[in-house]
Amino acid sequence: MPMSSTEPRPLLVAVDIGGTFTDVTLQDTATGQAWMAKTPSTPHDPSEAFLAGVLLALEGAGRGASGIGRVLHGTTVATNLILEGRTARTALVTTTGFRHVLEIGRADLPRRDNLWAWIKPKRPVPPEHVFEVAGRIAADGSELTPLDEAAIPAIAARIRAMGAEAVAICFLHAFANPGHEQRALALLRASLPDLAVTASTEVLPVVREYERSMAAVLNAAVMPAVSTYLGRLEARLAEAGIAAPLLLMKSNGGVAGSAAIRRAPAQTALSGPAAGVVGARAAAEAAGVQNLITVDIGGTSADICLIAEGRIGLTQSGRVGPWPLPLPMLDMVTIGAGGGSIARIGAGGALTVGPQSAGAAPGPACYGRGGTEPTVTDAHLYLGHLTPALLGGRMALDPALAEAALARVATPLGLSLEDAARGILAIADNNMVGAIRVVSVERGHDPRGFVLVPFGGAGPLHGAALARLLGIRSVMVPQAPGVLCAQGLAAADLRAEFSRSIARPLATATTEEIEQGFSRLEAEAAAWFADEAVAEADRGGARVALMRYAEQGFELPIPWAGLAGLGEAFAAAHRALYGFDLPGIAVEIVTLRLTATGALHGAPQPRPTGGDAEAARIGTQPMRLPGGIATVPVLDRARLGAGARFAGPAIVTQLDATTLVPPGWDAMIEPTGVMMLHARD
Repeated sequence: MPMSSTEPRPLLVAVDIGGTFTDVTLQDTATGQAWMAKTPSTPHDPSEAFLAGVLLALEGAGRGASGIGRVLHGTTVATNLILEGRTARTALVTTTGFRHVLEIGRADLPRRDNLWAWIKPKRPVPPEHVFEVAGRIAADGSELTPLDEAAIPAIAARIRAMGAEAVAICFLHAFANPGHEQRALALLRASLPDLAVTASTEVLPVVREYERSMAAVLNAAVMPAVSTYLGRLEARLAEAGIAAPLLLMKSNGGVAGSAAIRRAPAQTALSGPAAGVVGARAAAEAAGVQNLITVDIGGTSADICLIAEGRIGLTQSGRVGPWPLPLPMLDMVTIGAGGGSIARIGAGGALTVGPQSAGAAPGPACYGRGGTEPTVTDAHLYLGHLTPALLGGRMALDPALAEAALARVATPLGLSLEDAARGILAIADNNMVGAIRVVSVERGHDPRGFVLVPFGGAGPLHGAALARLLGIRSVMVPQAPGVLCAQGLAAADLRAEFSRSIARPLATATTEEIEQGFSRLEAEAAAWFADEAVAEADRGGARVALMRYAEQGFELPIPWAGLAGLGEAFAAAHRALYGFDLPGIAVEIVTLRLTATGALHGAPQPRPTGGDAEAARIGTQPMRLPGGIATVPVLDRARLGAGARFAGPAIVTQLDATTLVPPGWDAMIEPTGVMMLHARD
């Protein structure tokens, strides 16, 4: 599909599939008018909820499927496959002598594990499924030993005999010269046409053998299932009369076409959470907020990201479960804390909350779907933070079931139901505060200088409490916090990263060789732009040098503006992150990275059209406050217009989320539609 700025701009639909709900935003890109839908996820087949949500949104808008010109999707299919160990049976082909790279891994332990209790996780490809082939590329890219092409048919036969469904190829120093990998890739694809085959240079052409091997293996391992899912999804869309291209969110905060995702599905590992961060930045930018901490709280997890001066940080130190996945991804921290997080009595009689979640099925006890264990949502309902129904009245909540669930922990601990509910929320909040400090305090940022942006279905219930614990005095709740991940999809541009390791000392690097390196990456980007049909006027790019002190383990990204001043820029970045620099130590340029972007020209932001707080009041309900039960107003967010003000305690309801405005906080609707909460004391 041409992405030119002159093309007709029909409806776009954005769908984010979470663990509990599937969120849909339908938007008219000409007027900015938007319609939302929220439907329970269908874990057995996510495409069912996808299409159900789209049809629900079309029905609400009174529009037809033929009017949709773009479909955007945030998916956790690849992530869940890796986390749950449901990946395809995979083989690895590597250089002779390097069969045990995956098994050896790194000589360190996960940060939070104990030396004596830690058990090395089972590798995604065991040594007996790793096949060696002769041939050697040197670190400078020269060929030391030719590839033994004659051995590859026999390797292919052994791979077929082991029942493999996917094959990864990772040769030593392929990042410096991909010739051997590309030849082996062609031969294996010819011998194994029905298997998914990928090479490391298609996924991550950079230094570090273990991480590059793991990226290739994980990418291959999820290719069959992701390809099947995308095929099923595209078929459902076609059956519904939706003839629009499908674009999927990647972990780097951009989107790409389904063909590109089929080749490199590992790039979607943090797809859904990344979309939420993009949406939060768009909402904050419109409101004039540059420094924000986003907290996306869904049914199962909380995803936290810090945005300084409007820039979202990228990391190549990401992980999925126990495995490193050093693809460029948004710098986020994720913990098991959400509305469905289960409260239990742990060892020693201590109350714990999460990381286990009730998920979409059966869900919190108050959903009435068979859940019996107490969750964060049950605690909120008992305390009066939630109205008796969700999803615009389509989902009724049962307070009696919430009380029965809370009694499961309150009675054994000798607590009242109210104290148990407050304890559950306090534990969940403090768990999230610890994660927020990881992205702020531990990286040299004082959270008090930031605005907290809570979103997700449960985020606005916790926003003010988290801000209070962190000393933050302003909270920004987006217009549609519960479907912000879907809205973030609509705000995203096409994006891809192209990298190549060069490993050059800064002192001997020349402008000519660096420019040649970036020129090769720009040629790759040009081919990508052509594949994605991005018009010349919509193309953009940014150059980055990944640098380190000699013998350091990891690099820092430094924007490329030429060799002059590059060393000083690196030293300043090192001081900002670590508090010091090392003037006497040599500096290296390890990797060159080019970020290519294609503008998609999203829709304008809709503005609020309601009235004042009194006009938005739709009732009252009792709320259990620390000083006793109080009757508090319930406001309809859709009826709150720009400039509307009110004081807490109050509850603000809308289709996709509920916002709790506690005592001591004032709320105001900004002209852009966001709700700002400010602490009075």
